Amino acid sequence: MTQTASNLKIAVIGLGNIGQVVATNLVKGNRPVIVAGRTLSKAQEFAGKLGKLARVLTIDEAIKEADIVVLSIWFSTIKEFLVQYAEALQGKIIIDPSNPIAPDGKGGFAKIIGEQESAGQIIAGLLPKGAKLAKVLGTLGAATLANAAHQQPAQVLFYATDDTSINEAIESLILDSGFAPFRVGALDQSIRIEVFGDLHEFGALGKTVTLEEAKEKVGEKVAL
Repeated sequence: MTQTASNLKIAVIGLGNIGQVVATNLVKGNRPVIVAGRTLSKAQEFAGKLGKLARVLTIDEAIKEADIVVLSIWFSTIKEFLVQYAEALQGKIIIDPSNPIAPDGKGGFAKIIGEQESAGQIIAGLLPKGAKLAKVLGTLGAATLANAAHQQPAQVLFYATDDTSINEAIESLILDSGFAPFRVGALDQSIRIEVFGDLHEFGALGKTVTLEEAKEKVGEKVAL
């Protein structure tokens, strides 16, 4: 039987603020999810709260079983992760919600890569063989990602990917997360949907938008 976008298996790796919200939103959208983290007991406790649609596996098992792997881990640790699990990640769809920032010592955050560099393009250069990358799920802070999900009218989650063959899979994930998908273009546009970018909550956009608002505000800039 041919798999459809809606039944591709999703694994959320890393159960910090973003990872927990992503998994919770998917379950609320009736999408099964595999959860995995460094501490198995923490993952089991979290999955127990989500109910029968959440399943706990080790990180190795989760990657092997999943079609889509959400890397809900710090940008600074992704390179090491991609090396460590390179073989298992071959051919997978990898979701990168990371933002290349660190505390600035003044109560805020600062970019830890070049001003004109993006996490999406850097990670794209590190992908295991056959893996396909989408920059998504990182355009909103954790609180907004939780509170704005499954609203009417639906709020937008922007995404970027070089490979349009995975658009359907990414848009299905976004829809099941309770948002409306809006592709901004290839990964050379991912800087726009990372922190401080013009399409990020903590950038020029400054808020969530509906699909119509997104088309009106940024449609003319979208690289198809």
